Amino acid sequence: QVQLVESGGGLVQAGGSLRLSCAASGRNFRSAAMGWFRQAPGTEREFVAGISWSGVSTNYVDSVKGRFTISRDNAKKTVYLQMNSLEPEDTAVYYCAVGPYYDGRVSTYAYWGQGTQVTVSS
Repeated sequence: QVQLVESGGGLVQAGGSLRLSCAASGRNFRSAAMGWFRQAPGTEREFVAGISWSGVSTNYVDSVKGRFTISRDNAKKTVYLQMNSLEPEDTAVYYCAVGPYYDGRVSTYAYWGQGTQVTVSS
């Protein structure tokens, strides 16, 4: 069993930066892959970034490559999403999730946090 709590969301202006954190508890954090997803009103949840359990391997949706960076600190049981050069299109509720792989499939991930709101103004 894994519990996830996101934090760090807020309101920023376009071009600004924000760092999201996801604190994990439970036995499986160290050996689990992690992912970040986002969902805007009226849309399906979409993959943003994923990271292997070791932190060595990552992948990103094309729209955030070069702007977002996913990382993790297993000693702190925390995964991060550093978001730079934010645009209004990035506005969404951001969720962290844990699963056996770090691909972009929602169905891969077994545990989800409650989400944190990110709003980017023009």
